[in-house]
Amino acid sequence: MQVLPVSPLTLVPTASQPAKPDAAAGAPGFGRMLERALEEVNNAQVRADRVGLDFLTGRVQELHQLTIAMEEARIMMSLAVEVRNKIVEAYQEISRMQV
Repeated sequence: MQVLPVSPLTLVPTASQPAKPDAAAGAPGFGRMLERALEEVNNAQVRADRVGLDFLTGRVQELHQLTIAMEEARIMMSLAVEVRNKIVEAYQEISRMQV
């Protein structure tokens, strides 16, 4: 009896199921998206520190500039922490799944 090789199944996109974008075609990955978001949070923190230092040295006279920069940095940091918590929660949920 001769055994014929079986080719692996491939998923063919249908009209109701769009094709996934090719990562090599320039679409950013999830990791790169998170990296950019963390860079933005870091930039907001640095900007708030710079405005705070400028306020203390007298280069910035208006208190509202300092308040806005610090509040923006605080909000971005709390958003980053919440996103991290959701990612950890999703990872824990996936690790509890039975195969």
